[in-house]
Amino acid sequence: MAKRLIRHPLVQGMLARLVALYLRLVWATTRWTLVGEEHARPLADQPMILAFWHERLPLAALGWRLLAKRVPQAGDRRSQVLISRHRDGRLIAAAVRPFGIDVVHASSSKGGAAGLRGLARILADGGVAVITPDGPRGPARVAAPGVAQLAALTGVPVLPCGVASSRMRLAGSWDRMRFPLPFARGVAVVMEPIAVPRHGAEAALPAIAAALTEACERADAMVAA
Repeated sequence: MAKRLIRHPLVQGMLARLVALYLRLVWATTRWTLVGEEHARPLADQPMILAFWHERLPLAALGWRLLAKRVPQAGDRRSQVLISRHRDGRLIAAAVRPFGIDVVHASSSKGGAAGLRGLARILADGGVAVITPDGPRGPARVAAPGVAQLAALTGVPVLPCGVASSRMRLAGSWDRMRFPLPFARGVAVVMEPIAVPRHGAEAALPAIAAALTEACERADAMVAA
């Protein structure tokens, strides 16, 4: 009974609004620091691919808002994130929309290629694409080839990002997803862009994964200091 209730569209909509309100509270009560702004500025008026590990998805919306505020040209556009068609993905989509993030729905089983084509069209129009390369099912911090394939196809470099809060709760999910708490210190780290040659997607994937992990580790270390 409870599961059927949670799946109801009205309940899902209410939960999405509550999550959005909660994220706004976290944003307003957190002292934010942006590291690596110099890596984003040269790309501010160009297509951008932002990559986060799936574990940081609740923080990614806040990281994008911070980047948009510090690099206004980047914030002139809404970003697009690739998220599962599953009901949890739909809930996240509705929750992050107020933060300037729209959603391209896809699934690892039957919608991934179509989702990447959708993101490629967004980049061709000068937009911002957000990808979690290990989502939606993992393994955690193991990058699927889609992010490198998208960069190779479009010629747009990947900006690996990590966001952390000094007050986070870890979920019991496969990726130990991080949920930020209010009244904390937050750090967003943007690494140096990684360009992917047209036929070099496979070779570039380890560098993208390593940079994503380094971004998270740097952000975690800074909020713990």
